[in-house]
Amino acid sequence: MLKIGVLGAGHLGKIHIKCIKDIPEYELVGFYDPIDENSKAVSSEHNIQSFATVDDLIEAVDIVDIVTPTLSHFDCAQRALRAGKHVFIEKPVTNTLEEAEALISLSKEVERKIQVGHVERFNPAFIAAQDHLDKPMFIETHRLAQFNPRGLDVPVVLDLMIHDIDVILKAVGSPVRNISASGVAVVSDTPDIANARLEFENGCVANLTTSRIAVKNMRKSRFFQKDAYVAVDFLEKKSEIVRMKEATGEEGPFSMVLDLGEGKGKKEIIFENPKIQPINAIREELFTFHEAIINDTTPIVTIEDGYAALKVAKEILEKIKTNLAEIG
Repeated sequence: MLKIGVLGAGHLGKIHIKCIKDIPEYELVGFYDPIDENSKAVSSEHNIQSFATVDDLIEAVDIVDIVTPTLSHFDCAQRALRAGKHVFIEKPVTNTLEEAEALISLSKEVERKIQVGHVERFNPAFIAAQDHLDKPMFIETHRLAQFNPRGLDVPVVLDLMIHDIDVILKAVGSPVRNISASGVAVVSDTPDIANARLEFENGCVANLTTSRIAVKNMRKSRFFQKDAYVAVDFLEKKSEIVRMKEATGEEGPFSMVLDLGEGKGKKEIIFENPKIQPINAIREELFTFHEAIINDTTPIVTIEDGYAALKVAKEILEKIKTNLAEIG
């Protein structure tokens, strides 16, 4: 049984604590939170030990689960790695690309594993749709959230859009060739609404839109590929596959058939709704990290994946900054 401890017991940290307690393969040793009042409340609610310092917690565990503000990710992770501990780290992986590069090098040096918390990879709707993705050539995503002051410490690109960036990079599997983006700060000092267009070397184009001041929440992605359209609703946890195949034989009473005209034949439209497994995505990502350590396999979301998503997100922010400067 691997011993694990949580750094940070804010909103998301509390969720991690609950999920870890539900994973019998882990022994939750305790947590650390710098706010004394919060620390006492969480310790009492979950009946677990609150450590006095970060280093005290690191020393007591095999795995350090970092759910602290992004600015502290690098410091916490490098201290854990140097102490010989495996690290689970929430997204975005670090504040800067240089910090992420340093963690990549350090993890190889000390031979310890890192998994990054890009949780949408474990969303049951995406898992159900993933096997149906085959070289998508156009992708459109909308990730909209109602206003919540809790997330205003980072730009919306790093808070929300980065989820879709990671999923798209995974689905496309080709280097990004060009990025264009625009955004506007409405209620904070950084962009609250943003749109980005990613062009990949294999010809795929992805259009991403995100907002944290929307009227209603939405997390939808659509993948278009040859003879198929794959829709994923990350919020409602639903997937739909729409396929076209050559229409042969006699049409049924409920068949949907397109006549392509001029002797080009007919295409039948087939709708599929993959079965969605009732998965808690955060629990699943934490459990798979345990499996990667025990079996000495590569984590599903690697530190390199976290770096790649952060790199694209940073480039998007630079494009937005340049556009805003030109507008004046």
